[in-house]
Amino acid sequence: MSHEDVVLDNARVLWRTLLPKLKAERWVLGLSVLLAVLATLAGIHILAVLPFWIVLAAALLNRSVPSVQPAPVSAVATEKGRDPLVPALNALDMPVLVVAADETVLFQNIAAEKAFGTIPPNSDLSARVRSPGILDMVRETIATGKINQIEHTERLPSDAVYVVRVAPAEIEADASSRRIFLLTYRDISQVRRIDRMRSDFVANASHELRTPLASLRGFIETLQGPARNDLKAQERFFGIMHEQVTRMSRLVDDLLSLSRLELKSHLAPEDMVDLAPLLGHVRDSLLPLATELDVTISLDVPDAPVFVPGDRDELIEVFENLIENACKYGQEGKKVDVRLTGDEGKQAEVTVEDYGRGIPAEHVPRITERFYRVNVEASRSKKGTGLGLAIVKHILTRHRARLLIHSEVGKGTIFTVRF
Repeated sequence: MSHEDVVLDNARVLWRTLLPKLKAERWVLGLSVLLAVLATLAGIHILAVLPFWIVLAAALLNRSVPSVQPAPVSAVATEKGRDPLVPALNALDMPVLVVAADETVLFQNIAAEKAFGTIPPNSDLSARVRSPGILDMVRETIATGKINQIEHTERLPSDAVYVVRVAPAEIEADASSRRIFLLTYRDISQVRRIDRMRSDFVANASHELRTPLASLRGFIETLQGPARNDLKAQERFFGIMHEQVTRMSRLVDDLLSLSRLELKSHLAPEDMVDLAPLLGHVRDSLLPLATELDVTISLDVPDAPVFVPGDRDELIEVFENLIENACKYGQEGKKVDVRLTGDEGKQAEVTVEDYGRGIPAEHVPRITERFYRVNVEASRSKKGTGLGLAIVKHILTRHRARLLIHSEVGKGTIFTVRF
């Protein structure tokens, strides 16, 4: 490299250094130049003014020199090295905490912030995590370097079940490695809820079948023994046995129907069904039951057809369930109103309203659960299986429709199917 190149490089370095200083003090430097010109015009010799101006300019430029510290450069490099990790952790839908070897929280992702609130950096883990089991697990992993996990239940802000896992990780920065620990929370609340529902379902189904089977067994033993030659007792027992067998048959049919619906719940129907004649068919099929219960079923449908995508047989099952329930459980009101709206391109909606006793508010959210009954004895006396509204809910879910329930005790209940 020649002497001229060295001089040129030094000049460039000097200019890069002076340029930001000149920009920072441009207004003061400009004012000092103006004052120097005015002093010269006033008769002061330029050789007397120039040294003072040079000293002033040097002082100003020296004041604007920023303090250069190596630490921020290192910090910026660290942040740049961590950039790929932070967006990746924030993209995860599970809460993640990054913990240091001294049990301080270095980072939390967005999911953790939503689940547990904001944790300031360098906070002590034990001040934020109150579970002794999680703290002991983290401490064991810090001491041994082995991966651990436990199942943990959170009560606040709402009940949630997590599989909490802690694992060590090595990160490299500035040619040195550092060990951190990833604390992850995998939400299994829905899995536990489904397991509980499945066990409740099996228990309820077993109970519902056990009662009629026990009755049948008792009657058969009686007919084989003491009532072997009693024709009147046989006739009465056979009638009761027929009722119990019919009840079991209805229960099995409903269980099979639910199973079929669950298998195809993700497949939306493609056929178009006109709801007006379908509701007329359902009302006609239920007229004998309504007459027996002394209930009048009124049907109000528009003149224009109202088409919705659906499976005709499944929709018939939906409205048969709703109207039959309205007749049975709203019997005291003596009438059931069925209304269809949605002509001229409007959203299709079917309402089934009875004027009976109504449903207490605490039961309304649960009446579509399997085997849930507001009144067990009344349901069984009316030959209900406790699965009708569960079937309705599954069918409407497959049809991408909603079931809305509004009830007032003493005034009646309104079931609305909105497509």
